[in-house]
Amino acid sequence: MKIIEKQVLTVAKAMEDKIDDEIASLEKLDEDDLEVLRERRLKQMKKMAEKKKRWMSIGHGEYSEIHSEKDFFSVVKSSERVVCHFYRENWPCKVMDKHMSILAKQHIETRFVKIQAEKSPFLAERLKIVVLPTLALIKNTKVDDYVVGFNELGGKDDFSTEDLEERIARAQVIHYEGESSLKQKSTTQVRRNVRQSARSDSDSE
Repeated sequence: MKIIEKQVLTVAKAMEDKIDDEIASLEKLDEDDLEVLRERRLKQMKKMAEKKKRWMSIGHGEYSEIHSEKDFFSVVKSSERVVCHFYRENWPCKVMDKHMSILAKQHIETRFVKIQAEKSPFLAERLKIVVLPTLALIKNTKVDDYVVGFNELGGKDDFSTEDLEERIARAQVIHYEGESSLKQKSTTQVRRNVRQSARSDSDSE
Protein backbone atom coordinates (compact mmCIF):
# COMPACT_ATOMS: atom_id res chain seq x y z
CA MET A 1 0.00 0.00 0.00
CA LYS A 2 2.88 2.38 0.89
CA ILE A 3 4.46 1.72 -2.50
CA ILE A 4 1.21 2.68 -4.28
CA GLU A 5 0.91 5.84 -2.14
CA LYS A 6 4.49 6.73 -2.99
CA GLN A 7 3.80 6.24 -6.73
CA VAL A 8 0.67 8.41 -6.52
CA LEU A 9 2.58 11.15 -4.74
CA THR A 10 5.38 10.94 -7.32
CA VAL A 11 2.84 11.40 -10.13
CA ALA A 12 1.22 14.30 -8.26
CA LYS A 13 4.63 15.94 -7.74
CA ALA A 14 5.43 15.57 -11.46
CA MET A 15 2.09 17.19 -12.35
CA GLU A 16 2.77 20.08 -9.98
CA ASP A 17 6.26 20.56 -11.42
CA LYS A 18 4.79 20.72 -14.92
CA ILE A 19 2.23 23.33 -13.85
CA ASP A 20 4.96 25.33 -12.07
CA ASP A 21 7.05 25.30 -15.27
CA GLU A 22 4.07 26.54 -17.29
CA ILE A 23 3.44 29.33 -14.78
CA ALA A 24 7.12 30.29 -14.85
CA SER A 25 7.09 30.49 -18.67
CA LEU A 26 3.98 32.67 -18.54
CA GLU A 27 5.64 35.01 -16.05
CA LYS A 28 8.45 35.59 -18.56
CA LEU A 29 6.03 36.87 -21.18
CA ASP A 30 5.62 40.60 -21.56
CA GLU A 31 2.28 42.37 -22.02
CA ASP A 32 2.45 42.25 -25.81
CA ASP A 33 3.00 38.47 -25.78
CA LEU A 34 0.08 38.00 -23.40
CA GLU A 35 -2.14 40.15 -25.60
CA VAL A 36 -1.28 38.01 -28.64
CA LEU A 37 -2.07 34.84 -26.69
CA ARG A 38 -5.32 36.37 -25.44
CA GLU A 39 -6.40 37.37 -28.96
CA ARG A 40 -5.56 33.94 -30.32
CA ARG A 41 -7.55 32.27 -27.56
CA LEU A 42 -10.54 34.56 -28.14
CA LYS A 43 -10.52 33.73 -31.86
CA GLN A 44 -10.40 30.02 -31.07
CA MET A 45 -13.30 30.35 -28.62
CA LYS A 46 -15.34 32.38 -31.13
CA LYS A 47 -14.72 29.83 -33.87
CA MET A 48 -15.74 26.96 -31.59
CA ALA A 49 -18.88 28.82 -30.49
CA GLU A 50 -19.86 29.30 -34.13
CA LYS A 51 -19.26 25.60 -34.82
CA LYS A 52 -21.38 24.58 -31.84
CA LYS A 53 -24.17 26.92 -32.91
CA ARG A 54 -24.20 25.40 -36.39
CA TRP A 55 -24.08 21.84 -35.03
CA MET A 56 -27.00 22.49 -32.71
CA SER A 57 -29.03 24.06 -35.53
CA ILE A 58 -28.85 20.85 -37.60
CA GLY A 59 -29.74 18.46 -34.78
CA HIS A 60 -26.49 17.74 -32.96
CA GLY A 61 -26.69 17.41 -29.18
CA GLU A 62 -29.74 15.15 -29.26
CA TYR A 63 -30.53 11.59 -30.36
CA SER A 64 -33.22 11.70 -33.02
CA GLU A 65 -35.01 9.34 -35.38
CA ILE A 66 -34.78 9.47 -39.17
CA HIS A 67 -38.11 8.51 -40.72
CA SER A 68 -37.08 7.96 -44.34
CA GLU A 69 -34.12 6.83 -46.39
CA LYS A 70 -34.12 10.22 -48.12
CA ASP A 71 -33.65 11.92 -44.73
CA PHE A 72 -30.69 9.60 -44.04
CA PHE A 73 -28.80 10.98 -47.04
CA SER A 74 -29.63 14.57 -46.03
CA VAL A 75 -28.24 13.94 -42.54
CA VAL A 76 -24.94 12.42 -43.69
CA LYS A 77 -24.44 15.25 -46.20
CA SER A 78 -25.00 18.01 -43.63
CA SER A 79 -22.84 16.52 -40.83
CA GLU A 80 -19.20 15.52 -41.14
CA ARG A 81 -19.53 12.80 -38.48
CA VAL A 82 -22.64 10.65 -37.94
CA VAL A 83 -23.44 7.60 -35.82
CA CYS A 84 -26.57 5.88 -37.18
CA HIS A 85 -28.32 3.12 -35.23
CA PHE A 86 -30.19 0.64 -37.43
CA TYR A 87 -32.81 -0.80 -35.11
CA ARG A 88 -36.02 -2.73 -34.64
CA GLU A 89 -38.42 -2.70 -31.70
CA ASN A 90 -36.63 -5.13 -29.39
CA TRP A 91 -34.75 -5.10 -26.07
CA PRO A 92 -31.14 -5.01 -27.42
CA CYS A 93 -31.98 -1.97 -29.56
CA LYS A 94 -33.58 -0.23 -26.56
CA VAL A 95 -30.34 -0.81 -24.62
CA MET A 96 -28.40 0.81 -27.47
CA ASP A 97 -30.89 3.72 -27.51
CA LYS A 98 -30.10 4.47 -23.86
CA HIS A 99 -26.36 4.77 -24.47
CA MET A 100 -26.78 6.69 -27.73
CA SER A 101 -28.95 9.30 -25.97
CA ILE A 102 -26.18 9.93 -23.41
CA LEU A 103 -23.40 10.15 -26.01
CA ALA A 104 -25.40 12.52 -28.23
CA LYS A 105 -25.34 15.07 -25.39
CA GLN A 106 -21.67 14.46 -24.58
CA HIS A 107 -20.40 14.69 -28.18
CA ILE A 108 -22.16 17.52 -29.96
CA GLU A 109 -19.48 17.45 -32.67
CA THR A 110 -21.18 14.28 -33.98
CA ARG A 111 -24.78 13.65 -35.10
CA PHE A 112 -26.46 10.66 -33.39
CA VAL A 113 -29.53 9.24 -35.14
CA LYS A 114 -31.49 6.03 -35.56
CA ILE A 115 -33.51 4.54 -38.40
CA GLN A 116 -35.81 1.51 -38.43
CA ALA A 117 -34.08 -1.15 -40.53
CA GLU A 118 -37.27 -2.89 -41.67
CA LYS A 119 -38.60 0.39 -43.08
CA SER A 120 -35.31 1.11 -44.87
CA PRO A 121 -34.77 -1.95 -47.10
CA PHE A 122 -32.63 -0.15 -49.67
CA LEU A 123 -30.23 1.21 -47.04
CA ALA A 124 -30.13 -2.05 -45.09
CA GLU A 125 -29.22 -4.00 -48.23
CA ARG A 126 -26.73 -1.41 -49.50
CA LEU A 127 -24.94 -1.22 -46.15
CA LYS A 128 -25.28 -4.98 -45.55
CA ILE A 129 -27.18 -4.56 -42.26
CA VAL A 130 -28.07 -8.04 -41.01
CA VAL A 131 -27.70 -8.08 -37.23
CA LEU A 132 -29.67 -5.57 -35.13
CA PRO A 133 -28.68 -3.38 -33.45
CA THR A 134 -25.95 -2.19 -35.83
CA LEU A 135 -24.28 1.21 -35.64
CA ALA A 136 -22.98 2.68 -38.90
CA LEU A 137 -20.06 5.02 -38.14
CA ILE A 138 -19.97 7.63 -40.89
CA LYS A 139 -17.32 10.21 -41.81
CA ASN A 140 -17.57 12.61 -44.74
CA THR A 141 -20.66 10.80 -46.15
CA LYS A 142 -18.93 7.38 -46.14
CA VAL A 143 -19.51 4.49 -43.74
CA ASP A 144 -16.11 4.02 -42.13
CA ASP A 145 -16.88 1.26 -39.63
CA TYR A 146 -19.68 -0.72 -37.97
CA VAL A 147 -20.52 -1.79 -34.43
CA VAL A 148 -22.51 -4.99 -34.94
CA GLY A 149 -24.58 -6.22 -32.02
CA PHE A 150 -22.81 -6.39 -28.65
CA ASN A 151 -19.91 -8.65 -29.67
CA GLU A 152 -17.30 -5.90 -29.31
CA LEU A 153 -18.91 -4.60 -26.12
CA GLY A 154 -18.46 -7.68 -23.98
CA GLY A 155 -21.14 -9.79 -25.64
CA LYS A 156 -23.80 -8.83 -23.08
CA ASP A 157 -26.36 -6.04 -22.70
CA ASP A 158 -24.82 -4.71 -19.48
CA PHE A 159 -21.94 -2.85 -21.17
CA SER A 160 -21.29 0.72 -20.08
CA THR A 161 -21.71 3.93 -22.05
CA GLU A 162 -17.93 4.39 -21.71
CA ASP A 163 -17.39 1.02 -23.45
CA LEU A 164 -19.49 2.16 -26.40
CA GLU A 165 -17.82 5.59 -26.42
CA GLU A 166 -14.35 4.03 -26.62
CA ARG A 167 -15.43 1.68 -29.42
CA ILE A 168 -16.91 4.51 -31.51
CA ALA A 169 -13.75 6.56 -30.86
CA ARG A 170 -11.64 3.94 -32.65
CA ALA A 171 -13.26 5.03 -35.91
CA GLN A 172 -12.51 8.68 -35.00
CA VAL A 173 -16.16 9.62 -35.40
CA ILE A 174 -16.09 11.41 -32.04
CA HIS A 175 -13.43 13.65 -30.48
CA TYR A 176 -11.65 11.52 -27.92
CA GLU A 177 -8.29 11.87 -26.16
CA GLY A 178 -7.93 8.49 -24.52
CA GLU A 179 -10.19 9.22 -21.57
CA SER A 180 -13.97 8.97 -21.55
CA SER A 181 -15.69 12.36 -21.49
CA LEU A 182 -18.03 10.82 -18.94
CA LYS A 183 -15.10 10.15 -16.58
CA GLN A 184 -13.21 13.42 -16.96
CA LYS A 185 -15.14 15.26 -14.24
CA SER A 186 -14.56 12.58 -11.61
CA THR A 187 -10.91 12.15 -12.68
CA THR A 188 -10.31 15.89 -12.28
CA GLN A 189 -11.70 15.69 -8.74
CA VAL A 190 -9.41 12.74 -7.92
CA ARG A 191 -6.36 14.62 -9.24
CA ARG A 192 -7.28 17.64 -7.13
CA ASN A 193 -7.56 15.44 -4.04
CA VAL A 194 -4.20 13.81 -4.80
CA ARG A 195 -2.53 17.23 -5.12
CA GLN A 196 -4.09 18.39 -1.84
CA SER A 197 -2.93 15.17 -0.16
CA ALA A 198 0.60 15.67 -1.49
CA ARG A 199 0.67 19.22 -0.16
CA SER A 200 -0.59 18.22 3.30
CA ASP A 201 1.98 15.40 3.49
CA SER A 202 4.83 17.76 2.56
CA ASP A 203 3.59 20.34 5.08
CA SER A 204 3.52 17.73 7.85
CA GLU A 205 7.14 16.88 7.12
